[in-house]
Amino acid sequence: MTAERALRTAAPHELLDAVRRVLVAEYKAESVELFMADYGLTVLQPVSVLPHTLEPVSAYNSAVGRAFGAQEPFVEPVADGVVRAHLPVTVRGDRLGVLSVTLPGGEHVQGCLDELAEVADVLGHEVIVAERDTDIYLQARRKDRLTLAAEMQWQLLPGRSCSRPEYELGAQLEPAYAIFGDNFDWSATADRLTLYVTNGMGEGIEASLLTNLAINALRNARRAGIPLADQAALADQAVYAHYRGRCYLSVLMFDFDLATGRARVVDAGSPRMLRLRGRTVERITFDAQLPLGMFEETDYVAQEFRVEPGDRLVFVSDGVYAVASPKGERYGDAALARAIQSTRLLPAAEVPRAILRELTGHRGGSVPDDDALVVCLDWHGR
Repeated sequence: MTAERALRTAAPHELLDAVRRVLVAEYKAESVELFMADYGLTVLQPVSVLPHTLEPVSAYNSAVGRAFGAQEPFVEPVADGVVRAHLPVTVRGDRLGVLSVTLPGGEHVQGCLDELAEVADVLGHEVIVAERDTDIYLQARRKDRLTLAAEMQWQLLPGRSCSRPEYELGAQLEPAYAIFGDNFDWSATADRLTLYVTNGMGEGIEASLLTNLAINALRNARRAGIPLADQAALADQAVYAHYRGRCYLSVLMFDFDLATGRARVVDAGSPRMLRLRGRTVERITFDAQLPLGMFEETDYVAQEFRVEPGDRLVFVSDGVYAVASPKGERYGDAALARAIQSTRLLPAAEVPRAILRELTGHRGGSVPDDDALVVCLDWHGR
């Protein structure tokens, strides 16, 4: 409660100072650091000393990364009688980073670990709110400079993961610091989950502008309470009115009923979807319809689809399945199915970056010439 009061009254740029004062006074902390996950999910960047004079740590091979990946507190011995507790900073499944606290070990740390984890949760919520008023936490997420197109795309996204009792979602875009037009969007109510996965057209600013127009048109229609097929039709009109068919956008749209798993689907020239059910991976296809903005006043029809508890749905853009190896071999559905099988024990939030790592190996380390998007949906049902 003391930490929560301190955080809620602190200036947006002083959240870490506020939580540090509480942890020193109430929990005998010797040092407190906050690490934010970078856009590529490869490192965790320290934000406690600006402008970032501390070294970033690996999101894979470090104690901080272990807490981030497992999403559980991890206590690391550092000296006689002193430990460092690494606590995930996560908001409704969206993994922001890790709070690391150095303090006395033994019974002391065991007695306060649960409370420290709660403090990390409160800090995460306050960071999300503070990002409206300060750039500090957004700056800490980047280990390299973002291109302008990437800046526009990241600002458009809802997050990189989220979770509810009925489902878990995880997504990742690469190359993280120079993405163009691929995108994802989701929104949930008490009874429904809406998910869009888009495969962008073009490069640079033009690709980002096209995606921004289409996604905001879809959101505008969705927030007006319009059915899924009509959302696609209105976004199609908005894109066509601006580009007159010169540019268009492929999108796969879902509207899930959280109670039953039934969904309405619109496939507008979409990214691909594969389903893992049990130990079987299969590609799921829908009736293909025209991409948004290709022709004037296109009518769209929603199909029926049903997802069952235990299903995993993986969505990928053409920057994944069409990538060629140095020998010219396409990644394709077979390699993608193997990647989905090999990552089946990982949580949904970890799956996209694991598949993208395998894709990098297939590509041979060369610089990608297209966006690569992976979205993973684990369905638990009610």
